[in-house]
Amino acid sequence: MTTLYTMPGTCSLSPNIAVAWLDAPVDVHAMAYGDHKNDDYLAINPKGKVPAGKFDDGDVLTEASAILAWLGATHGSDGYGRNSKLGRQEAEALSYMTSEVHATYGGHFGTANFAETDDGQAEVKKKTYAKLADQYRYMDGILKENGGEWYLGKRSFADTFLYVLSRWIEQTPLSIDDYPSLKQHRANMESDDGVQLALQRQNMDPIG
Repeated sequence: MTTLYTMPGTCSLSPNIAVAWLDAPVDVHAMAYGDHKNDDYLAINPKGKVPAGKFDDGDVLTEASAILAWLGATHGSDGYGRNSKLGRQEAEALSYMTSEVHATYGGHFGTANFAETDDGQAEVKKKTYAKLADQYRYMDGILKENGGEWYLGKRSFADTFLYVLSRWIEQTPLSIDDYPSLKQHRANMESDDGVQLALQRQNMDPIG
């Protein structure tokens, strides 16, 4: 992979952090918000979403979890992979975060896709935030059980996506204060040199 396409405020921050942690030879290209709908980018990723990774041969890899898996397999340390206990746990955690929690955010970011009337959209949001509250409670519990520093007890790419989710909560009526382990994890991540580099490359600021 030669180029990772990112955009502020999106889950592309997750593989961006992974690239920084691995010091992988990948160029991180931060697009301005909205450029994912431009023809130049749609020619790369017709889905019109980030992240996307483009290779020298023209091949393109999309979806954060797939890009993270490729980064780990290609640039991870010896012994890294889905055959290790940590690798298997990471795959499970990322699957939950990307296919469950991220999907739930559809009711927040794209409420109009689920209901047309104001009352209908209000009901969608109500159910969305109730479901997110349960999901954040679950992840807060996992983090606490594993010592509170890293989601799986050791640093993994699950922490990169968890950080994204802990940022997104600020856009909802939910409060990070109700999830103390997640709040501390977010603070720890923002003191990490790789996370700081990724934020800078993506024109984003720490939550603080």
